Amino acid sequence: MAAKKTKKITKKPAAKTKQRKPMSKLDQVTVGEINRCAEHVYGRIEKLGKPELKFPERSLKNARYDKKGGFQMGRNRIERTLTVNTVKTFAQTLKLMAFSKTMVEDDDFATKREAYYISKNWGEAKFKDQPESDTVMDDIEALFSLEGVAREQLRFRPEDHGGSVAGQLVVIDRDPEDGEIIRHDCTRMGSSAYQIPRSVEHLTFESKAKFVLVVETGGMFDRLSHHKYWRTANCILVGTQGVPSRATRRFIRKLSDDKNLPVYCFNDCDPYGISNIYRTLKVGSGNAVHLNKFFCVPKARYLGVTPQDIIDFKLEQATHPLKDVDIKRAKDALKNDPFFQAHKEWQKAIKQMLKMGVRAEQQALAKWGLNFVIDEYLPRKLSEAKKFLP
Repeated sequence: MAAKKTKKITKKPAAKTKQRKPMSKLDQVTVGEINRCAEHVYGRIEKLGKPELKFPERSLKNARYDKKGGFQMGRNRIERTLTVNTVKTFAQTLKLMAFSKTMVEDDDFATKREAYYISKNWGEAKFKDQPESDTVMDDIEALFSLEGVAREQLRFRPEDHGGSVAGQLVVIDRDPEDGEIIRHDCTRMGSSAYQIPRSVEHLTFESKAKFVLVVETGGMFDRLSHHKYWRTANCILVGTQGVPSRATRRFIRKLSDDKNLPVYCFNDCDPYGISNIYRTLKVGSGNAVHLNKFFCVPKARYLGVTPQDIIDFKLEQATHPLKDVDIKRAKDALKNDPFFQAHKEWQKAIKQMLKMGVRAEQQALAKWGLNFVIDEYLPRKLSEAKKFLP
């Protein structure tokens, strides 16, 4: 009888488990603050007391304006004590903190939308809509902001786009899996540009540029990048495509601080571009005062377009009438905004705009030719940098 053949069994290699890298100092601070808060709440309950959380008040009335550092947070605090009326919000706050702690420890993240859906497993503590979860997330960020912890360190990410970068800059990143260093040379992006990631805290920079030029519109950024204006001016171009995202603002702040670079802002000449986009980038917002130390750029100055540019560069025929909302926004800036009240140069410029009754886009400079902005406008403006609006 022939011997029965036996099938050789080979063991499959064990699946590799992802090794968690040691937590950064900021991650350790984040987890430490969450633990400290939880221990405080638990300690109050153990003593049969009512646990409470104290959040910095996020409003203009709890802010003071400082010319060197932008809006600074005051001492006003909002106390949330556990009661019958606050039990749901209190529970949501603690659940979201616990979720954040898990993500930091697992080196993971969640979008704001994902965080909202995660709560659907929380029973009675679930959020009814995303604005509710966003508000609690903002509260937690404010609670830990005094220790240098922002939403990004809590591992909650927005879904907005980052800015675009071109020019004399090398961005040094790392592979999140193995920590390998990755160098992004922003002079060698071909027909594209470096896209600012949603989390920028780990980035470092190499640059010999003279300044950073922040460009409001995508079209103008594309023109300057395509013609390699950054090479002519030895600068770094950052395109915001309107209101800069948090990541873009933080990127500019880190770049300015790390390389000690001035920041010049090239915006449309209208009340929104000036009083919302530029002013928020430079000094932050009174309603988000707890974030200003992370995101405002005190070294920023306003290159243009200004109301005086409309006259100096004969752009009168390329302007548009101010709308009612523009007039209201400009008058409100003069009457209520501490930033504009602190700078007579801006008061003069805004009053001039109101008197002229017009606004002008960056692209208005194309009246004199597609590359007039490169050949004439920017060289002339940069030769008088000391005259830039604050």
